[in-house]
Amino acid sequence: MLYHQLGTTGLNVSAIGMGTWNIGNQWGIIEEDVALATVRSAIDNGINLFDTAESYGIPTGLSEERLGKALVGMRDRVHLVSKIGRWGRRTGQMVPMTTVDMVRLCVHASLHRLRTDYVDVMLCHEGKIEDPSVYLEGFESLKAQGLIRTYGISTDKLKVLKRFNVNNTCRVVEADYSLLNRKAEPEFLPYCMEHGIAVLARGPLNKGLLSGKYSTDSVFTDTVRSEWYIDETRSSKLAADLAKVDRLKTVLQPGEDLITAALRFVTSHPVQPVAIPGAKSPEQVAMNARAGAALLSPAERSRLVAYLEADGSSDLLERPAIAVG
Repeated sequence: MLYHQLGTTGLNVSAIGMGTWNIGNQWGIIEEDVALATVRSAIDNGINLFDTAESYGIPTGLSEERLGKALVGMRDRVHLVSKIGRWGRRTGQMVPMTTVDMVRLCVHASLHRLRTDYVDVMLCHEGKIEDPSVYLEGFESLKAQGLIRTYGISTDKLKVLKRFNVNNTCRVVEADYSLLNRKAEPEFLPYCMEHGIAVLARGPLNKGLLSGKYSTDSVFTDTVRSEWYIDETRSSKLAADLAKVDRLKTVLQPGEDLITAALRFVTSHPVQPVAIPGAKSPEQVAMNARAGAALLSPAERSRLVAYLEADGSSDLLERPAIAVG
């Protein structure tokens, strides 16, 4: 596993982290013993950064609870990232984040579920927020108390990130970035590099599509991916993404090698993002972790994009396969 400094935070982190949305039953039921074993397998395979949120899980908060339970006796070996600002969103009972006291209350609740007295990174989970002043004041106060080491925001919108970074105090941003979603490349990631903001890349396998194991015959029934069938626009995008993945299979070996290539594509960006794929079993997280052993060259990254966008007639498809593994 490769390790590097997380931006200017002072944290030394693994190139691959683990997202824990999956261990809270929203991606299908997962038994607690399997969830705990998955977290511990991540550590055994060199992963030392775990991402979670107060809102993850059925019931709400279950992902944090399970992560905290799995890390008993191992807290000093890992870095924890959590997020506040969406408690109750799924159940229609949103906690209004209108005062600094609410920020403080939600962070304390997260620490309780995680069984820790501090979190390494706390993020605002309102990705479209207009006025982040309550979070900024609250996070600064909690940082002074030693309850959080540093803070940032989870957003895909550059204008929102700039608002949150108004005093150049945003040290971490979590954003959607993968081979299938490169919208952050033209402006978002360069801004982060310029301002020393570390990047956590969520969705590096695009909710599992870049595992290479799904086809147009696959049917997703979990509470997250079932949203792909809400309307024709989303269904059409799903079909287009699956077609792109099929093109990638022509240049890479299926299964693990595709996962490795997709994760290394993310971690090899010059801003050094930490990819935080989810996992639902010890075997899955071990496979993800293996991608952290090396990086892709700029030429390899460019060639993956070329294959992804090829229409099948490109001479790229006649060239030798990329060896990733």
